[in-house]
Amino acid sequence: MDVKTSFSDDSQSCEDAKLSPYLEKIDSQVFDDLPPTDGGLHAWLFLAASAMIEALFWGFASSFGVFQSYYRENDVFPDTDIVAVVGTCATGMAYLGCPLIITTMILLPRAARWFSTIGMTFMCLSLALASFSTTFTHLVLSQGLGFGIGGCIAYSPSILYMPEWFDKKRGLAFGTVWAGSGLSGILIPLALDKLLVQFGFRMTLRIFSALMFVLAAPLLYFHKPRLPVSKVTQYERLNLRFLLSRVSIVYQMGNIAEALGFFLPAIYLPTVARSLGASSFVASLTVTALNLASVFGSVSMGHLSDRCPTWICVAISTVGTVIAVFLIWGLSTTLPVLILFGVAYGLFAGGYSAIWAGMIKDIQKVNPGADPTMIFSTIAFGRGVGNVVSGPFSEVLIQADHWQGQAIGSYGRGFGLTIVCTGLTAFLGGSSLMARFLKCI
Repeated sequence: MDVKTSFSDDSQSCEDAKLSPYLEKIDSQVFDDLPPTDGGLHAWLFLAASAMIEALFWGFASSFGVFQSYYRENDVFPDTDIVAVVGTCATGMAYLGCPLIITTMILLPRAARWFSTIGMTFMCLSLALASFSTTFTHLVLSQGLGFGIGGCIAYSPSILYMPEWFDKKRGLAFGTVWAGSGLSGILIPLALDKLLVQFGFRMTLRIFSALMFVLAAPLLYFHKPRLPVSKVTQYERLNLRFLLSRVSIVYQMGNIAEALGFFLPAIYLPTVARSLGASSFVASLTVTALNLASVFGSVSMGHLSDRCPTWICVAISTVGTVIAVFLIWGLSTTLPVLILFGVAYGLFAGGYSAIWAGMIKDIQKVNPGADPTMIFSTIAFGRGVGNVVSGPFSEVLIQADHWQGQAIGSYGRGFGLTIVCTGLTAFLGGSSLMARFLKCI
C-alpha cells in the first residue's frame, strides 16, 4: 500500500517545525531529544516494521488467486463461481476503511500507538476463523471482510507516521514499504500451493495465522510515532476541502478507474495458466512473477516520483501497462509468455501506487493547508471503491464472455472481456495526462 511533504535541513528544530503547522501545539523543548529523520536506527526500525506489516497483509491478499484456483477446482463451497468476491473484499476493505481509521487515529492520538498491534491480532484471528468456514458467506466475512479490516488497522500507522520519520527520502521509503508486499508475494503463492495440496485450505489458513503473528510480533514495538503526542486534538487536519479542487478530482477519477482492473490479473492468472495445461505449482509462478516485478516497479517508481513531475510517472505506468495487457496477455498462448506478462504488468502497474506521493504533493500545491495523510486516505478510499466493484464485475465479465474459440490468444480462452476491461481501466488510469494536455490541471 503508499505521501510527501518537504522539510528543511538547516537544523533538527527547523526540520521538525516545518513538518506540520500543528507542531506548535507540542512543547518545542522536546525537539532536541527526537531521533533524526531520513535515517538512524529508529527510522530504519520503523521502516522495517512497516514493510513487515505490508508484506504480511498485502502479500497474502494479493496471492488470493492461488486460493481461488483451489476453491474452484475442489468445489469447496457451492458458490465458487463468485469466489473472487472474497479476495476483492479483503483488499477493498483495507482501502475503504483508510479514511475512517486515519481519522480515528488523529482524534485518539494516544490510542493510535497500538493500532498496528490491534490490527495484526484481528488479521490472525480472521484467518483462524476462516479455517472453520462451512459456507461461502463465512469465508467472505472472515478471509474477506475480517482480514481486510484488520489489515487496514495494522498498516494505517505507517501512513500517519511516515511523514514524521522520512522527509527527502519519503517516496523511496514508501516504495520500499510497498515492495515488501512484492517480496512476500514471491514466496507466499508458492507456499500456499504446497500447503493447500498437502494439508487443504483449513490447515493452510491456520498455519498462516500463526506465522503472521510470529513474524510481526517482534517489530510491532517499533511501529510508533517519532513526535510526542499532541496535547490538543488536531481537528484542523480533518479538513477535506481539498477534495473539491480540480487536481484532486482528476487524480481521483483516474485512481478509481485504474483500480477497477488493477487486481484482476493477480486473481485470474493462475486460472488462465491452468487453462493452458500448467500444474497448480507452475500456475502459481505467474503470481510470483507479477509480485517479484512489483518490487522493482514500486521502488523504481517511488524513487522516480521523488525526482520527476507526476505526469511523467503516470505516463510511464499507463503506457507500459496498456501495452502489457493488450499485446502480451491478450496474445499469449503459452505459459512463458503469460509469465512474461506477469513481469511486465508488475513493473508498470505495480508501481502505480508509488505515484500517490507525487499526486499528494501536487494536491498540496493548490491546497497548502491540506494534511498529507488525509489526502492519502481519500486516494486509498477511491482505490477501494474500484477494487470492491471489480470483484463481482469480473465475474460478470467471465460469464458474459462469448469470445472463446472465436478470437486469438487469451482473448479466445474465456478471458477476452476481462483482458479488455483491464486494459481499458489502465488507460483511463492515465486520464490526468489528458487533463494536463487540455490544461485542466
